[in-house]
Amino acid sequence: MPTPLSAPGGPAADLGELLTQVAAGDQDAFGAVYDRVAGPVHGLVRSVLRDPAQSEEVTQEVLVEVWRRAASYAPERGTAMAWIMTLAHRRAVDRVRSAQAASDREHRAALLDHTPAYDEVTEQVEASLEREQVRRCMGGLTERQRQSVTLAYYRGLTYREVAEVLSLPLGTVKTRLRDGLIRLRDCLGVTA
Repeated sequence: MPTPLSAPGGPAADLGELLTQVAAGDQDAFGAVYDRVAGPVHGLVRSVLRDPAQSEEVTQEVLVEVWRRAASYAPERGTAMAWIMTLAHRRAVDRVRSAQAASDREHRAALLDHTPAYDEVTEQVEASLEREQVRRCMGGLTERQRQSVTLAYYRGLTYREVAEVLSLPLGTVKTRLRDGLIRLRDCLGVTA
């Protein structure tokens, strides 16, 4: 007959005795163990992991491990609480190591993915060719068109600012920009 866990007003069973009962499959004894150690186990796990959700998960894993491995508790090697807290600490450290290993793997994979692929090289070559074609087409503009386009599209000035810089009326600048852009479009083969 199992030892009573705790009678009202009476002393509670020793944690080591409770583990012996848990090893025999006593669910009530496990309930008593759970009530006694869940708080301290969670506190230890939380201090290692710092993440509330992971801490709760690992605490549950530790308590399941206590249920499964209760028969392996050896009183001559230490107290039941020390044995349970050792399980908790090991499980929490394993979780940290596992998370770090996963992070390291993702980092290495990201580094491998970052090496220039064939498509990136192709895009760089095409961009270089396009820049050269734009330079050639800009050379086909009149000096005033080239100045207007350069100030407006490469320097980011407004039409009014371009007119001020070139000391020209706003309408003249707009006309030069329109004519210059039409010539660029035709030279580059861009369809409207």
